[in-house]
Amino acid sequence: MKTSYWLVDKNVDTKHSYPQIQQAADLLKKNEVIAFPTETVYGLGGNAKDDDAIKKIFAAKGRPSDNPLIIHIAKQEQLAEIVEEIPEVAQKLMASFWPGALTIIFRAKKGTLSQYATAGLQTVAVRMPDHPVALKLLEEVDLPIAAPSANRSGKPSPTTALHVKEDLDQIIAGIVDGGPTGVGVESTVIDCTDLLPVILRPGGITKEQIEELVGEVGLDPALINKESKPKAPGMKYSHYAPNAPMFLVNGTKERIQCLVDEERNKGKKVGLLTTEENKSYYDADYIFACGKRAELHSVAASLYEGLRSFNHQDVEIIFCEMFPLEGVGQAIMNRLMKAASHQVMD
Repeated sequence: MKTSYWLVDKNVDTKHSYPQIQQAADLLKKNEVIAFPTETVYGLGGNAKDDDAIKKIFAAKGRPSDNPLIIHIAKQEQLAEIVEEIPEVAQKLMASFWPGALTIIFRAKKGTLSQYATAGLQTVAVRMPDHPVALKLLEEVDLPIAAPSANRSGKPSPTTALHVKEDLDQIIAGIVDGGPTGVGVESTVIDCTDLLPVILRPGGITKEQIEELVGEVGLDPALINKESKPKAPGMKYSHYAPNAPMFLVNGTKERIQCLVDEERNKGKKVGLLTTEENKSYYDADYIFACGKRAELHSVAASLYEGLRSFNHQDVEIIFCEMFPLEGVGQAIMNRLMKAASHQVMD
């Protein structure tokens, strides 16, 4: 399949960008799948009402069929046709965080969405992205669009169109290049179908921000204990992993450097994921400084770029520093734990 490529202005300059967005929207209306930027990561979009379009998403990603997709909308009025009800807590969250990096789980209205998009569940995850290109595209299509991250399943999510091209060129119908994303990690997913809202996936909107608005929220136990069964089906799968085995190190810089030296003495090429503050301390075959430890949002923004970069360096083992679990650090550690298959060295 030939993959069309559209370079559009992030601020959606109408004169130059609209014709290209219209072309991308036309493909979505024809039930093809295309990649487009959001403020979190690039999404792989398809008509959420059409079985064939959703099957194309799963096929392109190699995604397990029991892993439901997040539905993207351009305006809140579209919710009424796909959800049974909008709880009061969800209304408060939407008022403060939509458009934005927050996905809310509702009870799905029967017969409106493809059963493949919801993986046969009675619930549906919905968000409104905070990205001018995504919103313009969604407005032009005027359909609910299912859009997981635009990468092969299990690999680091894409934060640039080039990342998408590396994974899906000649596999999907098109790529809308709106430049690098901002947040860098996926949206927070919160289940609002019970009395106590529960965070199923930490992301761009923090637990602290949510609780400041609506009071106490729960955390899926599987986020803390890997032996617990996750409430969200997709959370049981490995994600974000570079090609080489990766280990998180809960220790000092000296301990990390010692581990690097041990592996290099065995003749291995060693990669290291650290931060700007610590980069100059280490000696390894390849070092990626993933933002500043004092500014965890910068770490989140470049996390997937860092994980992908190791694949281009042919490293044989990767060590990674750990981060605090406060704020967006919870989302960072969630991704790193999955990338490392929960392998932590003390």
